[in-house]
Amino acid sequence: MAESSPLVLVVDDEENIRFLVETGLGLDGIRTVGAGDGRQALAAVTEHRPQLIVLDAMMPELDGFEVLRRLRDSGDRTPIIFLTARDSTEDRVKGLTEGADDYMVKPFAVAELVARVRLRLDQSGVARQQTVLECADLEMNTEAHRVTRAGQPVELSPTEYKLLEVLLTNTGRVLSRAQLLEHVWQYDFDGDSSIVDTYISYLRKKVDTVEPKLIHTVRGIGFCLRLDS
Repeated sequence: MAESSPLVLVVDDEENIRFLVETGLGLDGIRTVGAGDGRQALAAVTEHRPQLIVLDAMMPELDGFEVLRRLRDSGDRTPIIFLTARDSTEDRVKGLTEGADDYMVKPFAVAELVARVRLRLDQSGVARQQTVLECADLEMNTEAHRVTRAGQPVELSPTEYKLLEVLLTNTGRVLSRAQLLEHVWQYDFDGDSSIVDTYISYLRKKVDTVEPKLIHTVRGIGFCLRLDS
């Protein structure tokens, strides 16, 4: 993904929530960095200078409200979207009056969160950039909707394209069948998780026609796109 694309810090103590949010943002051309607690979040703001923060309110030790307070007290005005299971009016008012820019309640729709993030980025003047995802000589230009391997075009069906996009967005990370179902099919199909294996097979026949092979099966876990050294 292009270094000039926006960077969002995703803070949540639940790893699966971070994965869902980071993958959803990545598919929209937004770079992400994750943090598992409030202290990591403050350190990440200093190190990475994100353009926006998706912040879980309820975390052990240093919660999201305290992270928000410390950032605003230090003069940091990075846009913040609260993501929390607490949906009372009191909590919403507290978050917004203390400096949060938006508030979403769990469970949430990833597509809606991505739309809200994009809106806040646009409002703050962070423009959408062309996105190129790559692994070795495999490239996907998401603006042109074009995939090449070793410089040669790769023709994919819409579902194959979406599956490859998720794998490229998470290059080097092992994704379970459940995670792939969530982002590619949204469970909107009849059948079982074997549909993932079927489409992985389709992708291999189109993407891994040359060496090195990039799509790997991790037994008992799922699949990973990576260049093995």
